[in-house]
Amino acid sequence: MQTTSDTATLKPAGLLVRLLAMFYDSLLLLSALLIATALALMVTGGTLSYHNPFFRTFLFLICFSFYAWFWLHGGQTLGMRAWRLRLQRFDGRAITIWQALLRFMVAIPSLAIGGLGLLWMLVDKDGLAVHDRVSESTIVRLPRP
Repeated sequence: MQTTSDTATLKPAGLLVRLLAMFYDSLLLLSALLIATALALMVTGGTLSYHNPFFRTFLFLICFSFYAWFWLHGGQTLGMRAWRLRLQRFDGRAITIWQALLRFMVAIPSLAIGGLGLLWMLVDKDGLAVHDRVSESTIVRLPRP
């Protein structure tokens, strides 16, 4: 097992490997959203409207819960695990629930505006995306075992 000082020296993951992990995670998240929608349809008797603010909030909470659970329990989603990536604070420690929420909330517009917040890592001196900087956390590439 690596110590905190070892993990603080890991380099931020590159754009391509982050995108690949995001693709893996999007498939898993889509499955979770489909299951959540099916449950909501059963509860409402099939009279569910996407424009219902309660339903949208429910889906939003499913998305946040998906990422927060993985980030707070080992720092890796399944897509990140497949590509040997881990989310951590700048000092190598695990992120807090508040950092997870801040990261999630900033990542939404960061990715929604043509991915400019993620592409920022190509010009950032430390290779960090906007949501990395704001949440004081980063995704690092883990060494091969």
